[in-house]
Amino acid sequence: MMSWPEKVTIKEVGPRDGLQNEKVIIPAQSKMEWIDQLSDTGLSYIEVTSFVHPKWIPQLSDAALVAKGIKRKPGITYAALVPNQRGLESALEANIDDISVFMSSSETHNLKNINKSISDTFPIMKDVIRTAANSGKTVRGYVSTVFGCPYEGEVSADQVFRVCDQLFEYGIDEVSLGDTIGVASPRQVSLFLEQAVKRYDMSQIALHFHDTRGMALANILESLNYGIDTFDSSLGGLGGCPYAPGASGNVATDDLVHMLHKMGIHTGINPEKLMKAAAMVQSFLGKPLPSHQMAVNNAQ
Repeated sequence: MMSWPEKVTIKEVGPRDGLQNEKVIIPAQSKMEWIDQLSDTGLSYIEVTSFVHPKWIPQLSDAALVAKGIKRKPGITYAALVPNQRGLESALEANIDDISVFMSSSETHNLKNINKSISDTFPIMKDVIRTAANSGKTVRGYVSTVFGCPYEGEVSADQVFRVCDQLFEYGIDEVSLGDTIGVASPRQVSLFLEQAVKRYDMSQIALHFHDTRGMALANILESLNYGIDTFDSSLGGLGGCPYAPGASGNVATDDLVHMLHKMGIHTGINPEKLMKAAAMVQSFLGKPLPSHQMAVNNAQ
């Protein structure tokens, strides 16, 4: 009998990581309505937008408007992605609770995604993390291509640890390790986490799986065996990385909640309210969402 955690924290990234890869640009008012509905599901963490330059992510060009316009609910952390000091200033003005920074563990993806080498990215991360922390914000770092890069192939654990070590040294609160192109297998996850648990406090590690090859839930199940109890997911399976060819949607929040509840693991999330929020964003996008739970829901 595996020793699974009694409770898992799900960090909803749909309004940012989900929508950034969609061709349809949802109006700001509709985004706010959706986020407000997400706030009523029992989620404790919602990544609402990204303060990246609109030239790069036009789907989220209304970041400040959305962040300021949502109805904040006590007990929920509202997060946003920021690329640099300028983005951080906008996020602080919008009173974002949790600041997310991002970089890759592979050089080529980092160059494609940030237009800088890993070494040149570190000073930017250092400034943003320390400024955000001095402003009273928590900070998490996304590390991409942990289990494979679309340009370089396999990525070594040492490459990942080099980036994580530096981010933790700068004062980051949590690192979210991303399977950006959905290539990980449970065995690969197991081999990686066997090393990671000897190096880090697992309470500071979250995992971010994409379901490109249908392996995300299997990888999460394996991660539970190593004490991981925080996962990123996107409602309905929305999302992907614009700078990683072939990266389809994130693991679906609704599928993840269904699995965890069937296993007797608490999430604090109301499945019925979650499905209402999924139906809402599906109507905004005008197409079926790819999750299994939505397929069942749509068939009914």
